[in-house]
Amino acid sequence: MTQADLDPGIDTTTRTRPHHKPHKPRRLVLLTTGVVVAAALTAGIVPRLQGREALQQRTADAMSPIVSVVHPRPAAAVHDIALPGDVRAYQDAAIHSRVNGYLRRWYFDIGATVKAGQLLAEIDAPELADQLRQARADEATAAANYALAKSTADRWQDLQATNSVAQQETDQKVADMRAKAALLAAARSNTSRLAQMASYTQIRAPFDGVITARNVDAGALVDAGSGTTQGRELFHLSAGNRLRVYAQVPQDVSAKVAPGTQAWLTLPQSPGQRYPATVTRTAGAIDPVTRTLRVELDVDSSGGHILPGAYAEVHLDADSAHAGLDLPASTLLFRPQGPSVAVVGADGKLAIKRIALGRDFGSHVEVLSGVDAGDAVVTNPGDGLVAGTAVRVVAAQGAGA
Repeated sequence: MTQADLDPGIDTTTRTRPHHKPHKPRRLVLLTTGVVVAAALTAGIVPRLQGREALQQRTADAMSPIVSVVHPRPAAAVHDIALPGDVRAYQDAAIHSRVNGYLRRWYFDIGATVKAGQLLAEIDAPELADQLRQARADEATAAANYALAKSTADRWQDLQATNSVAQQETDQKVADMRAKAALLAAARSNTSRLAQMASYTQIRAPFDGVITARNVDAGALVDAGSGTTQGRELFHLSAGNRLRVYAQVPQDVSAKVAPGTQAWLTLPQSPGQRYPATVTRTAGAIDPVTRTLRVELDVDSSGGHILPGAYAEVHLDADSAHAGLDLPASTLLFRPQGPSVAVVGADGKLAIKRIALGRDFGSHVEVLSGVDAGDAVVTNPGDGLVAGTAVRVVAAQGAGA
Protein backbone atom coordinates (compact mmCIF):
# COMPACT_ATOMS: atom_id res chain seq x y z
CA MET A 1 0.00 0.00 0.00
CA THR A 2 1.34 3.37 -1.10
CA GLN A 3 1.15 6.74 0.41
CA ALA A 4 -1.60 7.68 -2.04
CA ASP A 5 -3.68 4.85 -0.88
CA LEU A 6 -3.23 5.90 2.70
CA ASP A 7 -3.80 9.57 1.99
CA PRO A 8 -6.56 10.20 -0.50
CA GLY A 9 -5.84 13.99 -0.48
CA ILE A 10 -2.70 13.63 -2.53
CA ASP A 11 -3.06 14.39 -6.31
CA THR A 12 -2.17 11.28 -8.17
CA THR A 13 -1.25 13.22 -11.36
CA THR A 14 2.07 14.16 -9.86
CA ARG A 15 3.10 10.65 -9.71
CA THR A 16 3.77 10.48 -13.47
CA ARG A 17 6.16 13.54 -13.69
CA PRO A 18 9.19 11.75 -12.33
CA HIS A 19 8.85 9.30 -15.27
CA HIS A 20 9.02 12.18 -17.99
CA LYS A 21 12.02 14.13 -16.61
CA PRO A 22 14.77 11.81 -18.12
CA HIS A 23 13.49 12.47 -21.78
CA LYS A 24 14.00 16.26 -21.76
CA PRO A 25 17.88 16.26 -21.49
CA ARG A 26 18.09 13.65 -24.27
CA ARG A 27 16.12 15.91 -26.66
CA LEU A 28 18.29 18.84 -25.80
CA VAL A 29 21.41 16.83 -26.50
CA LEU A 30 20.09 15.73 -29.87
CA LEU A 31 19.23 19.31 -30.80
CA THR A 32 22.62 20.57 -29.73
CA THR A 33 24.36 17.83 -31.67
CA GLY A 34 22.37 18.70 -34.79
CA VAL A 35 23.33 22.35 -34.47
CA VAL A 36 26.99 21.44 -34.05
CA VAL A 37 26.91 19.14 -37.05
CA ALA A 38 25.18 21.77 -39.17
CA ALA A 39 27.70 24.39 -38.10
CA ALA A 40 30.54 22.04 -38.95
CA LEU A 41 29.05 21.32 -42.36
CA THR A 42 28.54 25.01 -42.95
CA ALA A 43 32.10 25.86 -41.91
CA GLY A 44 33.61 23.17 -44.14
CA ILE A 45 31.44 22.99 -47.24
CA VAL A 46 30.37 26.61 -47.81
CA PRO A 47 33.94 28.03 -48.00
CA ARG A 48 34.87 25.22 -50.32
CA LEU A 49 31.93 26.02 -52.57
CA GLN A 50 32.80 29.69 -52.45
CA GLY A 51 36.44 28.96 -53.27
CA ARG A 52 35.41 26.78 -56.20
CA GLU A 53 33.16 29.53 -57.50
CA ALA A 54 35.94 32.11 -57.15
CA LEU A 55 38.38 29.77 -58.90
CA GLN A 56 35.98 29.28 -61.76
CA GLN A 57 35.53 33.04 -62.02
CA ARG A 58 39.30 33.61 -62.06
CA THR A 59 39.73 30.91 -64.66
CA ALA A 60 37.10 32.50 -66.85
CA ASP A 61 38.74 35.91 -66.41
CA ALA A 62 42.15 34.47 -67.29
CA MET A 63 40.76 33.00 -70.48
CA SER A 64 39.51 36.45 -71.60
CA PRO A 65 42.34 38.70 -72.94
CA ILE A 66 42.71 42.07 -71.27
CA VAL A 67 42.77 44.97 -73.73
CA SER A 68 42.77 48.74 -73.62
CA VAL A 69 40.87 50.75 -76.18
CA VAL A 70 40.77 54.21 -77.73
CA HIS A 71 38.01 56.03 -79.54
CA PRO A 72 38.73 57.67 -82.92
CA ARG A 73 38.60 61.42 -83.11
CA PRO A 74 38.35 63.73 -86.14
CA ALA A 75 41.68 64.25 -87.92
CA ALA A 76 42.98 67.78 -88.38
CA ALA A 77 42.17 69.36 -91.74
CA VAL A 78 45.61 71.06 -91.77
CA HIS A 79 48.59 69.09 -90.59
CA ASP A 80 52.16 70.24 -90.01
CA ILE A 81 54.60 67.89 -91.73
CA ALA A 82 58.14 67.96 -90.33
CA LEU A 83 60.80 66.65 -92.71
CA PRO A 84 64.59 66.41 -92.32
CA GLY A 85 66.31 69.07 -94.40
CA ASP A 86 69.79 69.23 -95.89
CA VAL A 87 71.12 72.80 -95.82
CA ARG A 88 73.61 73.72 -98.53
CA ALA A 89 75.21 76.88 -99.78
CA TYR A 90 73.59 78.54 -102.76
CA GLN A 91 76.94 78.26 -104.54
CA ASP A 92 79.53 75.76 -103.39
CA ALA A 93 82.79 74.82 -105.07
CA ALA A 94 85.88 72.75 -104.37
CA ILE A 95 88.88 74.62 -105.81
CA HIS A 96 91.62 72.47 -107.34
CA SER A 97 94.78 73.17 -109.27
CA ARG A 98 94.99 72.85 -113.06
CA VAL A 99 98.83 72.67 -113.07
CA ASN A 100 101.53 70.73 -111.25
CA GLY A 101 103.95 72.60 -109.02
CA TYR A 102 104.67 73.81 -105.53
CA LEU A 103 102.44 76.18 -103.59
CA ARG A 104 104.40 79.40 -103.41
CA ARG A 105 102.03 81.41 -101.20
CA TRP A 106 98.43 81.47 -99.95
CA TYR A 107 96.55 84.63 -99.00
CA PHE A 108 93.30 83.63 -97.27
CA ASP A 109 92.46 81.15 -94.53
CA ILE A 110 89.16 79.58 -93.44
CA GLY A 111 86.41 82.03 -92.54
CA ALA A 112 87.75 84.75 -94.84
CA THR A 113 85.30 86.53 -97.13
CA VAL A 114 86.57 86.93 -100.69
CA LYS A 115 85.34 88.54 -103.89
CA ALA A 116 85.10 86.98 -107.34
CA GLY A 117 88.51 87.05 -109.08
CA GLN A 118 90.44 87.71 -105.88
CA LEU A 119 93.84 85.95 -105.68
CA LEU A 120 93.78 83.06 -103.20
CA ALA A 121 97.17 81.42 -103.79
CA GLU A 122 100.09 81.15 -106.21
CA ILE A 123 101.75 78.02 -107.59
CA ASP A 124 105.35 77.86 -108.74
CA ALA A 125 105.55 75.85 -112.02
CA PRO A 126 108.91 76.55 -113.74
CA GLU A 127 108.48 73.74 -116.29
CA LEU A 128 105.29 75.36 -117.55
CA ALA A 129 107.07 78.70 -117.91
CA ASP A 130 109.79 77.05 -120.02
CA GLN A 131 107.16 75.42 -122.23
CA LEU A 132 105.50 78.78 -122.76
CA ARG A 133 108.79 80.41 -123.80
CA GLN A 134 109.45 77.58 -126.22
CA ALA A 135 105.97 77.89 -127.69
CA ARG A 136 106.46 81.60 -128.25
CA ALA A 137 109.74 80.90 -130.03
CA ASP A 138 108.03 78.31 -132.23
CA GLU A 139 105.35 80.85 -132.99
CA ALA A 140 107.96 83.41 -134.04
CA THR A 141 109.60 80.83 -136.36
CA ALA A 142 106.25 79.93 -137.88
CA ALA A 143 105.48 83.62 -138.39
CA ALA A 144 108.79 84.17 -140.20
CA ASN A 145 108.28 81.15 -142.44
CA TYR A 146 104.78 82.32 -143.26
CA ALA A 147 105.97 85.82 -144.11
CA LEU A 148 108.59 84.40 -146.51
CA ALA A 149 106.13 82.00 -148.10
CA LYS A 150 103.58 84.77 -148.53
CA SER A 151 106.00 87.16 -150.23
CA THR A 152 107.21 84.38 -152.53
CA ALA A 153 103.68 83.41 -153.46
CA ASP A 154 102.82 87.06 -154.17
CA ARG A 155 105.81 87.45 -156.53
CA TRP A 156 105.04 84.23 -158.39
CA GLN A 157 101.46 85.31 -158.84
CA ASP A 158 102.67 88.60 -160.35
CA LEU A 159 104.98 86.73 -162.70
CA GLN A 160 102.31 84.29 -163.68
CA ALA A 161 100.11 87.18 -164.71
CA THR A 162 102.68 87.95 -167.49
CA ASN A 163 103.13 84.24 -168.23
CA SER A 164 106.76 84.45 -167.05
CA VAL A 165 106.39 81.32 -164.88
CA ALA A 166 104.37 78.19 -165.20
CA GLN A 167 100.97 77.92 -163.53
CA GLN A 168 102.08 74.75 -161.72
CA GLU A 169 104.96 76.48 -159.99
CA THR A 170 102.70 79.37 -158.98
CA ASP A 171 100.20 76.95 -157.43
CA GLN A 172 102.99 75.29 -155.47
CA LYS A 173 104.13 78.59 -154.00
CA VAL A 174 100.57 79.51 -153.02
CA ALA A 175 100.02 76.09 -151.40
CA ASP A 176 103.29 76.44 -149.47
CA MET A 177 102.12 79.83 -148.21
CA ARG A 178 98.86 78.33 -146.99
CA ALA A 179 100.69 75.47 -145.24
CA LYS A 180 102.94 77.96 -143.50
CA ALA A 181 99.82 79.89 -142.44
CA ALA A 182 98.37 76.73 -140.89
CA LEU A 183 101.61 76.08 -139.01
CA LEU A 184 101.55 79.65 -137.73
CA ALA A 185 97.95 79.20 -136.53
CA ALA A 186 98.91 75.98 -134.72
CA ALA A 187 101.89 77.67 -133.07
CA ARG A 188 99.72 80.56 -131.93
CA SER A 189 97.12 78.12 -130.54
CA ASN A 190 99.80 76.24 -128.60
CA THR A 191 101.14 79.50 -127.23
CA SER A 192 97.65 80.56 -126.17
CA ARG A 193 97.06 77.19 -124.49
CA LEU A 194 100.27 77.36 -122.49
CA ALA A 195 99.64 80.99 -121.59
CA GLN A 196 96.23 79.98 -120.29
CA MET A 197 97.78 77.14 -118.30
CA ALA A 198 100.34 79.57 -116.89
CA SER A 199 97.49 81.76 -115.69
CA TYR A 200 96.26 78.80 -113.62
CA THR A 201 99.31 79.17 -111.41
CA GLN A 202 97.30 81.93 -109.78
CA ILE A 203 94.34 80.45 -107.87
CA ARG A 204 91.46 82.94 -107.91
CA ALA A 205 88.00 82.91 -106.36
CA PRO A 206 85.31 81.98 -108.91
CA PHE A 207 82.58 83.91 -107.04
CA ASP A 208 81.93 85.92 -103.90
CA GLY A 209 81.91 83.73 -100.83
CA VAL A 210 83.56 82.46 -97.68
CA ILE A 211 86.56 80.13 -97.49
CA THR A 212 85.34 77.08 -95.56
CA ALA A 213 88.44 74.90 -95.99
CA ARG A 214 92.16 75.28 -96.77
CA ASN A 215 93.96 71.99 -97.27
CA VAL A 216 97.49 73.02 -98.35
CA ASP A 217 100.33 75.14 -97.03
CA ALA A 218 103.27 76.91 -98.60
CA GLY A 219 105.81 74.52 -100.12
CA ALA A 220 103.34 71.66 -100.57
CA LEU A 221 103.45 69.75 -103.84
CA VAL A 222 100.30 70.44 -105.84
CA ASP A 223 99.01 67.99 -108.45
CA ALA A 224 96.67 68.92 -111.23
CA GLY A 225 93.24 67.29 -111.26
CA SER A 226 90.08 66.99 -109.19
CA GLY A 227 89.29 64.90 -106.15
CA THR A 228 88.25 62.00 -108.39
CA THR A 229 91.81 61.68 -109.74
CA GLN A 230 95.10 62.44 -108.03
CA GLY A 231 94.66 66.12 -107.24
CA ARG A 232 93.48 67.22 -103.82
CA GLU A 233 91.24 70.12 -102.92
CA LEU A 234 93.14 73.35 -102.23
CA PHE A 235 90.26 75.49 -100.97
CA HIS A 236 86.53 75.11 -100.48
CA LEU A 237 84.37 78.12 -101.16
CA SER A 238 80.73 78.65 -100.16
CA ALA A 239 78.78 81.66 -101.26
CA GLY A 240 75.61 83.64 -101.00
CA ASN A 241 73.33 85.20 -98.43
CA ARG A 242 70.77 82.61 -99.46
CA LEU A 243 70.90 78.90 -98.80
CA ARG A 244 69.39 75.93 -100.58
CA VAL A 245 67.52 73.42 -98.44
CA TYR A 246 66.63 70.00 -99.84
CA ALA A 247 63.88 67.80 -98.42
CA GLN A 248 62.08 64.62 -99.46
CA VAL A 249 58.28 65.04 -99.40
CA PRO A 250 56.18 61.85 -99.05
CA GLN A 251 54.16 60.87 -102.08
CA ASP A 252 50.78 61.22 -100.35
CA VAL A 253 51.28 64.98 -99.85
CA SER A 254 53.50 65.71 -102.84
CA ALA A 255 50.56 67.13 -104.81
CA LYS A 256 50.20 69.88 -102.18
CA VAL A 257 53.76 71.15 -102.73
CA ALA A 258 54.59 73.42 -105.66
CA PRO A 259 56.99 76.31 -106.37
CA GLY A 260 55.95 79.24 -104.21
CA THR A 261 54.68 77.13 -101.31
CA GLN A 262 55.56 78.79 -98.01
CA ALA A 263 57.36 76.81 -95.31
CA TRP A 264 59.63 77.38 -92.34
CA LEU A 265 62.73 75.84 -90.79
CA THR A 266 63.64 74.97 -87.23
CA LEU A 267 67.16 74.30 -85.96
CA PRO A 268 68.27 72.17 -82.99
CA GLN A 269 70.46 75.00 -81.69
CA SER A 270 67.59 77.53 -81.84
CA PRO A 271 64.53 75.92 -80.23
CA GLY A 272 61.32 77.83 -80.81
CA GLN A 273 62.82 79.98 -83.58
CA ARG A 274 61.24 79.82 -87.06
CA TYR A 275 63.05 80.77 -90.26
CA PRO A 276 60.78 81.47 -93.26
CA ALA A 277 61.53 79.52 -96.42
CA THR A 278 59.97 79.19 -99.86
CA VAL A 279 59.77 76.22 -102.18
CA THR A 280 61.58 77.29 -105.37
CA ARG A 281 61.51 74.09 -107.42
CA THR A 282 60.66 70.40 -107.28
CA ALA A 283 62.13 67.38 -109.03
CA GLY A 284 58.89 66.86 -110.92
CA ALA A 285 59.05 63.08 -110.42
CA ILE A 286 58.65 60.63 -107.56
CA ASP A 287 61.77 58.73 -106.57
CA PRO A 288 60.92 55.06 -107.30
CA VAL A 289 63.08 53.88 -104.39
CA THR A 290 61.88 56.14 -101.57
CA ARG A 291 58.51 57.15 -103.09
CA THR A 292 59.23 60.78 -102.23
CA LEU A 293 59.42 64.04 -104.13
CA ARG A 294 62.66 66.01 -103.86
CA VAL A 295 62.02 69.71 -103.28
CA GLU A 296 64.35 72.68 -103.01
CA LEU A 297 63.68 75.64 -100.74
CA ASP A 298 65.42 79.00 -100.45
CA VAL A 299 66.08 80.56 -97.06
CA ASP A 300 67.78 83.82 -96.12
CA SER A 301 71.01 83.37 -94.18
CA SER A 302 72.16 86.99 -94.05
CA GLY A 303 72.03 86.93 -90.27
CA GLY A 304 74.44 84.00 -90.08
CA HIS A 305 72.06 81.92 -87.96
CA ILE A 306 71.89 79.12 -90.54
CA LEU A 307 75.17 77.72 -91.82
CA PRO A 308 75.77 75.51 -94.86
CA GLY A 309 75.91 71.84 -93.98
CA ALA A 310 73.60 72.23 -90.98
CA TYR A 311 70.71 69.90 -90.17
CA ALA A 312 67.27 71.51 -90.16
CA GLU A 313 63.65 70.46 -89.99
CA VAL A 314 61.45 71.63 -92.84
CA HIS A 315 57.83 72.30 -91.84
CA LEU A 316 55.06 72.24 -94.45
CA ASP A 317 51.32 72.68 -93.97
CA ALA A 318 49.40 69.93 -95.72
CA ASP A 319 45.64 70.43 -95.83
CA SER A 320 42.94 67.90 -96.66
CA ALA A 321 39.52 68.71 -98.09
CA HIS A 322 37.96 65.56 -96.58
CA ALA A 323 39.62 64.78 -93.26
CA GLY A 324 38.99 61.32 -91.81
CA LEU A 325 39.42 59.97 -88.29
CA ASP A 326 42.59 60.00 -86.22
CA LEU A 327 43.94 56.82 -84.60
CA PRO A 328 47.25 55.98 -82.94
CA ALA A 329 49.55 53.95 -85.16
CA SER A 330 49.73 51.37 -82.35
CA THR A 331 46.17 50.25 -83.17
CA LEU A 332 47.02 48.97 -86.65
CA LEU A 333 46.97 45.32 -87.62
CA PHE A 334 48.65 44.31 -90.86
CA ARG A 335 46.84 41.28 -92.18
CA PRO A 336 47.01 39.64 -95.62
CA GLN A 337 43.77 41.36 -96.61
CA GLY A 338 45.20 44.78 -95.76
CA PRO A 339 45.52 47.16 -92.79
CA SER A 340 42.91 46.45 -90.11
CA VAL A 341 41.96 47.27 -86.53
CA ALA A 342 40.39 45.24 -83.73
CA VAL A 343 37.14 46.70 -82.36
CA VAL A 344 35.41 45.66 -79.11
CA GLY A 345 31.67 45.35 -79.64
CA ALA A 346 28.86 46.00 -77.14
CA ASP A 347 28.84 42.28 -76.27
CA GLY A 348 32.51 42.39 -75.26
CA LYS A 349 33.67 40.43 -78.30
CA LEU A 350 36.23 41.40 -80.90
CA ALA A 351 35.55 42.29 -84.50
CA ILE A 352 38.32 42.77 -87.08
CA LYS A 353 37.62 45.69 -89.42
CA ARG A 354 39.59 46.48 -92.55
CA ILE A 355 40.41 50.18 -92.91
CA ALA A 356 41.62 52.60 -95.58
CA LEU A 357 44.57 54.73 -94.48
CA GLY A 358 45.04 58.40 -95.34
CA ARG A 359 47.75 60.76 -94.15
CA ASP A 360 50.61 59.58 -91.97
CA PHE A 361 51.11 61.82 -88.94
CA GLY A 362 53.98 59.83 -87.47
CA SER A 363 52.68 58.35 -84.22
CA HIS A 364 49.12 58.77 -85.52
CA VAL A 365 47.45 57.94 -88.82
CA GLU A 366 44.37 59.15 -90.64
CA VAL A 367 41.67 56.53 -91.30
CA LEU A 368 39.46 57.33 -94.26
CA SER A 369 36.99 54.46 -93.88
CA GLY A 370 36.35 51.27 -91.95
CA VAL A 371 35.69 52.61 -88.43
CA ASP A 372 33.23 54.98 -86.78
CA ALA A 373 33.80 57.65 -84.18
CA GLY A 374 32.05 55.57 -81.50
CA ASP A 375 34.09 52.38 -82.01
CA ALA A 376 36.29 51.09 -79.19
CA VAL A 377 39.53 50.29 -81.01
CA VAL A 378 42.07 48.04 -79.30
CA THR A 379 45.55 49.48 -78.78
CA ASN A 380 48.65 47.31 -79.23
CA PRO A 381 46.67 44.31 -80.50
CA GLY A 382 48.55 41.03 -80.56
CA ASP A 383 48.70 38.84 -83.62
CA GLY A 384 46.80 36.15 -81.73
CA LEU A 385 43.59 38.18 -81.51
CA VAL A 386 40.83 36.77 -83.69
CA ALA A 387 37.30 37.89 -84.39
CA GLY A 388 34.71 36.68 -81.87
CA THR A 389 37.11 36.49 -78.92
CA ALA A 390 35.60 37.70 -75.63
CA VAL A 391 37.86 40.32 -74.03
CA ARG A 392 37.93 42.48 -70.95
CA VAL A 393 38.48 46.23 -71.33
CA VAL A 394 40.63 47.57 -68.52
CA ALA A 395 40.65 51.24 -69.48
CA ALA A 396 39.24 53.45 -72.17
CA GLN A 397 41.45 56.24 -73.48
CA GLY A 398 41.20 59.01 -75.99
CA ALA A 399 42.75 58.72 -79.42
CA GLY A 400 45.40 61.13 -78.46
CA ALA A 401 46.73 58.93 -75.68
